[in-house]
Amino acid sequence: MNTEKMIHRSAGESLGIASVPNLRDLGGYKTRDGATVAKGLVYRSNQLAPISPSDMEKLAQLGLKNDYDLRTEAERTPLPDELPPGVNNVWLNVLKDASGSAPTNLLALLQNPKEGNKALGGGKIEATFVKSYRDFVTLPSAKTAYREFFISLADQNKLPALFHCTTGKDRTGWAAAALLTLLDVPKKTVMEDYLRSNDYILPLYKKVIDAFVDGGGESSIPQAIFGVKVEYLEAAFDEMQTKYGTIENYFSEALGIDTFTQKALRDLYLVQA
Repeated sequence: MNTEKMIHRSAGESLGIASVPNLRDLGGYKTRDGATVAKGLVYRSNQLAPISPSDMEKLAQLGLKNDYDLRTEAERTPLPDELPPGVNNVWLNVLKDASGSAPTNLLALLQNPKEGNKALGGGKIEATFVKSYRDFVTLPSAKTAYREFFISLADQNKLPALFHCTTGKDRTGWAAAALLTLLDVPKKTVMEDYLRSNDYILPLYKKVIDAFVDGGGESSIPQAIFGVKVEYLEAAFDEMQTKYGTIENYFSEALGIDTFTQKALRDLYLVQA
């Protein structure tokens, strides 16, 4: 693989690097007024560990300057990012202020299908994720993390950049959705980009999902954990609109990112037709 092949993938498509199947360029999408989000500047991804040697070479071809890790300490410590030489690693703990260690608890429950059904079935796990997505908008730690992240993305000297969480679908999903929305990409397109994570993450956890179901677990539970649903992202948008009204107000009031920096983001990432 070379960068030419990666650059010419369609918008939202995985770059095809096996170790990081949900690694995707955020560029290529059209805005409402016909501009295009620039490619090769910012990438969304699942965790960068473990990375095979051949995949590390492919990752190096992206020419990254910064890697933004949105995971918790419990997720990051056992699997620190594996990066090409010279890439700056920035830790932005979105869920630092959240109660409990949800990712660890969820994986433990999946080892026991009977307990998993009891604790997570009947819509409970979906409700947990809906709450988390609202937390992405309101938690002080989330505001702090996303503020630093978006301000960094407005600095051309810090690009190309990559951002990720564990699966690259939730904390990463809101970051991508918020940026694309600020850039005036239609909501339908933003949702399509968000839902593409299902194509790349669900196969990655197929063995875990199958084992849970084979042991008597409800199939909807691991699908809700490892996949994404429209209702999840809608919860974050609802929280943002209820509290702040518009994406611009969310950036200015929740994140403290002024209109000048918002314009800098648009100028940097939008290519006019």
